[in-house]
Amino acid sequence: MQSGYYSSAAGMVTQFNRLDTISNNLANVNTVGFKEDNLIVGDFLRLYKEARDELPNANHTKEAAQFLNRAMNKAPQIVDSYIDHSVGNMEKSDNPLDMALSREGLFFLVKTPEGIRLTRDGTFTKDDQGKLITKSGYEVLPSDYFITNQPIMLNPEDNIIQVDKNGQMFKNVPGSVNFTAGSKLFVVQPDNIAMLKKEGNNLYRYDEETQFQNIEESGAVLQGFVEKSNVNAVKMMTQMIETNRLVGMYQKAMDTQMNDMNRDAIEKIAKKS
Repeated sequence: MQSGYYSSAAGMVTQFNRLDTISNNLANVNTVGFKEDNLIVGDFLRLYKEARDELPNANHTKEAAQFLNRAMNKAPQIVDSYIDHSVGNMEKSDNPLDMALSREGLFFLVKTPEGIRLTRDGTFTKDDQGKLITKSGYEVLPSDYFITNQPIMLNPEDNIIQVDKNGQMFKNVPGSVNFTAGSKLFVVQPDNIAMLKKEGNNLYRYDEETQFQNIEESGAVLQGFVEKSNVNAVKMMTQMIETNRLVGMYQKAMDTQMNDMNRDAIEKIAKKS
């Protein structure tokens, strides 16, 4: 068996996966609230050492050897992935319904056809019925949603809306300069942020809890701002160049294994015969 060929092939597949992740990050460099995805590259030997105590046979037995492929020990492969939840740059907008969260790990709660989801994308707007919705059309939920089951409603005459740092909305009283308290944005902080799963449209699914708890005093809501993507374009381009070079190196190694070494072996056998 040509172990070098299989190790090189595994390495190339790993770099293809890295390239997909990097490309997706770059494609979302201007997506509001997008969080960078990252991969961790390891090898089979590390995975084996972590799991060998759970194997059906003791590590020193001959039977256990069937679970260890020495030729693939150092073959690089994706062993884990994670989301970088660091806060992106804040950009001021002209829309009073744009909201941003200045603290890491906080999310707005929205209602989708698939259920309750979390998002950092606070580019909100108002639909024809007066509901506060995301740009994808999902209802933005108020802090008392699990009690009232009602969305955030904005009347046509609510021309001036102010939102404080805790997400409390204030609407102007028609014909006066006074404001009255309205709905409050549902701001949530998951207990285990690592359990969040991306679902597209800047949404996250969190399966650990059936009902979320609103943070009454988050102090993180910024009205009239949007949070830009936290993707570092320069870093991603550097990683893309590195990944492409590695793919070329693995391809050359595979070519050497299959062509040059085989040709050399055939020529030697031919001379001996």
